[in-house]
Amino acid sequence: MKRAINAVAAILAWTAVTGAASDFDGSKLLVCANMEASYCSSGHGCDTGRPSDIGAPDFIRIDVANNRIIGPQRTTPIVSVEKGDEQLLLQGTELGYAWSLALDTVEGTIAATLVDRDGAVVLLGACTPN
Repeated sequence: MKRAINAVAAILAWTAVTGAASDFDGSKLLVCANMEASYCSSGHGCDTGRPSDIGAPDFIRIDVANNRIIGPQRTTPIVSVEKGDEQLLLQGTELGYAWSLALDTVEGTIAATLVDRDGAVVLLGACTPN
């Protein structure tokens, strides 16, 4: 009996993990909260704070199926998508910045960078299916 209970528990745990992973594989629209932001420039170091402190949106939507990142003021195309075992790498350009975003397909966390000749912005956050 104990063996059967352990088998059922293992199957349920595996189902929960694989079900959650599919939430972040790019097949669903995601709502993501940018929770921390840093701006770094050569010779001046980095300043860290809230996304709104540097003009970044608090929330974005990631729509991999339609190749776009949707913010409150604009939508930008995703130019490149690379799918790995545990992450999606997205890239594009917007308003003179090159950007990259890494989405953890297991946990739903994100790390994004925006760079231009003057410096870099780093955003850290988490997503949930919409």
